[in-house]
Amino acid sequence: MFTLPEPILANVNGFTITSPDLDASFACYQLLGFTEIFRTDFPFPLIMMTDGSLQIMLRKDPTPYIALTYYVKNIGKTVNELEAKGVDLATKYKPTDMVKRCLIKSPDGINISLVEIVDGFTQPPGPTMLQMPQEDYFTPEKYVNKRCGMFGEFAHPVADIDASMIFWEKLGFKVLSKMASPYPWAIISDGISTVGLHQTTSFTEPAITYFASDMREMIEQLKAMGLTNFTEKGPANIVVETPEKQHINLFKLGM
Repeated sequence: MFTLPEPILANVNGFTITSPDLDASFACYQLLGFTEIFRTDFPFPLIMMTDGSLQIMLRKDPTPYIALTYYVKNIGKTVNELEAKGVDLATKYKPTDMVKRCLIKSPDGINISLVEIVDGFTQPPGPTMLQMPQEDYFTPEKYVNKRCGMFGEFAHPVADIDASMIFWEKLGFKVLSKMASPYPWAIISDGISTVGLHQTTSFTEPAITYFASDMREMIEQLKAMGLTNFTEKGPANIVVETPEKQHINLFKLGM
């Protein structure tokens, strides 16, 4: 069993995803096991939702966007520490901003956002695959999300896995596993997030990825409940395209 690092960015995180139609997107995520935490129109229309172990902020915006987001207590201190390590910020907050935000871009174009924490943002209590005991991986009764299984990784293609790993290490990530077959890939974590680096051209978009030992049955259940916008990747694997064009991998664990 690997030892997880301590997060250096924040202890609360999730994904930020934009959508031109919040209700249509939320309906899709509801089908995938998410429930609403709260919604508001200030400072912009948004819905905060969770599946019990992962949280996603749906933000109304017509431009497609996904970011791995950290909710930071002292954003000034965190930014200073990152800049001292040579991390470049794509955007940086102004002292007068009501909500302070920064954006970092990985060498492969992945967005990592830092947002100064406000009341109401806490980490979901349920474990992701990262925090679950490995002996529970094949016990579906212990999955927090009964529709999709265990959140496993934020998978994305990379041009150079070694260069990507150097970048993510500056953000506090450590390698949990690294393989050379069927292409170079690695699973990395900072103790709260799990990111998959895949040096391949077999997929081109980042994807929130779930695993389950009974994924075949889960997929059949989702189809029966009305899931339609997906691509088959074998009898027990699909890639769901949400209304706002994000990708959700539902993959069977093991052979």
